[in-house]
Amino acid sequence: MTVLREYADALGLLDATDQPYDEVVGPDGTLRPAWKPMAETAVSITPATLSRIGHDVERFLADDGVTYLRPGAKPEPWRLDPVPLVIDPAQWRILEVGLAQRAELLNAILVDLYGPQRLLQDGIVPAAVVFGHHGFHRVAARASNHDPRPLVLAATDLGRTPDGEWRVLADRTQAPSGIGYAMENRRVISRVLPELHRDAGLHRMEPYFAALRSALLESAPGDQADPRVVVLSPGTHSETAYDQAFLASTLGFPLVQGADLTVRNGEVLMRGHGDRLERVDVILRRVDATWSDPLELRGDSQLGVAGLIEAARRGNVRVVNGFGAGVLENPGLVPYLPAACEALLGEPLRLASLGTWWCGDPAQRAEVERRLAADDLVVRTLEGTIVDGTPEELAARIAADPHRHVGQERITLSHAPTWAEGRGAVGRPLTLRTFSLRYGSAYRPLVGGLASIRADESGLPPCSKDVWVLKESPQDADQGLADVLPMTHTRSVTVLVPRALEDMHWSGRYAERAEDLIRLILATHVLAEDFRTRPRTSGGISLEVMLSALDRLGGHGHADADIDAEFRSMLLDADRPGSAAQSLAGMRQAFSGVRDQLSPDMWRIFSSTDRAAEELRVNPHSLQIAESGAEMLHGILAMQGIVASMIRDEGYHSIRLGRFLERAMQICQLLRATTTVRRGLEVDRAVLNAVLASAESAVTHRRRYRGYVRTGGVLDLLIMDRDNPRSLAFCLNELRLHLTELPGSTGSSRPERLLDDIIAQIEQSLDGIGVAGLVAIGGVGRPNLESFLDQVHAQLVRLADAITDVHFATGPAPQPLNALPTAAIMGGPA
Repeated sequence: MTVLREYADALGLLDATDQPYDEVVGPDGTLRPAWKPMAETAVSITPATLSRIGHDVERFLADDGVTYLRPGAKPEPWRLDPVPLVIDPAQWRILEVGLAQRAELLNAILVDLYGPQRLLQDGIVPAAVVFGHHGFHRVAARASNHDPRPLVLAATDLGRTPDGEWRVLADRTQAPSGIGYAMENRRVISRVLPELHRDAGLHRMEPYFAALRSALLESAPGDQADPRVVVLSPGTHSETAYDQAFLASTLGFPLVQGADLTVRNGEVLMRGHGDRLERVDVILRRVDATWSDPLELRGDSQLGVAGLIEAARRGNVRVVNGFGAGVLENPGLVPYLPAACEALLGEPLRLASLGTWWCGDPAQRAEVERRLAADDLVVRTLEGTIVDGTPEELAARIAADPHRHVGQERITLSHAPTWAEGRGAVGRPLTLRTFSLRYGSAYRPLVGGLASIRADESGLPPCSKDVWVLKESPQDADQGLADVLPMTHTRSVTVLVPRALEDMHWSGRYAERAEDLIRLILATHVLAEDFRTRPRTSGGISLEVMLSALDRLGGHGHADADIDAEFRSMLLDADRPGSAAQSLAGMRQAFSGVRDQLSPDMWRIFSSTDRAAEELRVNPHSLQIAESGAEMLHGILAMQGIVASMIRDEGYHSIRLGRFLERAMQICQLLRATTTVRRGLEVDRAVLNAVLASAESAVTHRRRYRGYVRTGGVLDLLIMDRDNPRSLAFCLNELRLHLTELPGSTGSSRPERLLDDIIAQIEQSLDGIGVAGLVAIGGVGRPNLESFLDQVHAQLVRLADAITDVHFATGPAPQPLNALPTAAIMGGPA
């Protein structure tokens, strides 16, 4: 039995009365018209095939690092159902016209509400609906702030009723998100269902992104030859951080945060190194307007840019979408949209919304109260928040503040088959988010969108679907865009803000920290396999030495934990300071802040390490520690290959600088924990072999010293050898190379001076006493070596602090303006 046949048979057994519209199967049990061109391929898909495809979808999304962050929760994997939502050309034509008209209407309403306010003066829209909504910002309602096209990108959420009609559920105009997820869905589904995708003849999405890029460049004020566009993000903790980074990377614009921008003389500038500032002409805003400017809106915001509204008001920067666009998300406007459309556009509204009644109007409030008893509506605030309670409680809430509430009808949403492992295809409610772009002189809806499967009584988690809109003819231009407006061919200068350079620097440090610890764990695990049951032997003593080195590098664990538990903790416990898991989490967080700068291949590193960690969690055998550790190590090593392919810009040098700075520190710590005490020939030999293995220098040492392991030879290889990438000398030379390439390095900056001092001290020490002097015995200890390593490590710490101060610091952290004394804000004495 195939999946769709089984699904259709199950629908046929249900009572047709009051059944939701099904997106795949018609009332007669046959496929909908949109699916018929693909019927032969689609109907042949078996449960086993779809199960395999479902696992492939999960793997591809994990490889691409696609996540979604719910407020107050940790990032969770993006969920994508393998069965797409397919829409035929005839249905889409109706939607397309309605969506284009709706975007034009919303733009006209926005212009009117922040301009002449004819809708309010003529009583078409009650003033209380507009002024009572938190998205209406009076600071934007000034003649000097006039923008005839404040709405560049809009999103509209749709749901289909049981009779097959699409209805508008909500408009998203503040900072509409999801278009990046829609593109990612298409990428994945086209890979896991290649035959179905090829046979469908659907519109590709890539031309729409080219049009979006062109539209943003064309939005720049004045006649800019090479306008600079940035994507303003709240940061990596935003629920749609992936979507924002995907958009910035795909469009080729920098992803910035509020602290990366400043306003001077009414212009928005992007911070470079030191006093370097680059003018910004267009901002694609992903920060809600309320938080965008602490000077004129929320004084406690640390996400925005002080003075941004004034810069936009002067016409020096274009903000997309314009400030105050959030008022259009007000459900209280819905009852008045048909009249507003007649007044502003002179035509009837084509796309109907949900039945909505504003409780500030007595007649509409009476209708809401009547429907409350029947429990067939939802009560919302003007901001769209659902108000819960019994009918009596809701009536009381409305009576206390009627102008702040609306009632909206409940509808039975259409269903679509969703794959559930072990349960087959399950029909679940679906909504469709569409996008409309102001391109040239008209609005163009994206031919496609982002479908979402809602939570329901099935107990299955929400997920998304790819949206396929079929072409009428194979010759039709994708997205109806035969030609994208020309863009500048001028080569832009890439500027990385100090925050981005710091994130890249720390990604290199975390990667090296994780790699060195995992190598040490693997080397120690070999000893543990042989000597854990023989603590009094030379091998058992060597094992204790290496475990103490692990404690030094990987943090202290539980004193009563057994050896395997300690290894697992160091590999898996992200809350343990110094663990490999914590370093990997830090690397992921650092890379998330510069995702727009990185190859998508970078995220496969984390997919690989996550799978290895999961294997270790579920497999209790000691052997799995070595297996998973090796897999994690391979993932980290892949990063080096990806970084090697990067363009040699400031970001590349920041990553490499961080990597070799951390490696130098780790060498000092490793040698300090293992070589500063003499423990006897057999113990020292076993320890030194483990050190060489963890420092990836065992092969070189065997070839050079013919297998004879001595402390002097190991120190020569790991401290002095300028040709050994794992030696202290090599690391310091690399630090000098990459440090000089950073902006702000002058040859005499503090980090460069400190690095010169470290190199000079090492050369002076070794010229004076040499390696032989370092290993000279003082009782059982080697005080010269201990002092040398401690001094070098302390100097490296100072160097790290100096690098941060000179190359990454951008001044004090943002402070909420409402937390400062008035005198301090005005520039007077506190």
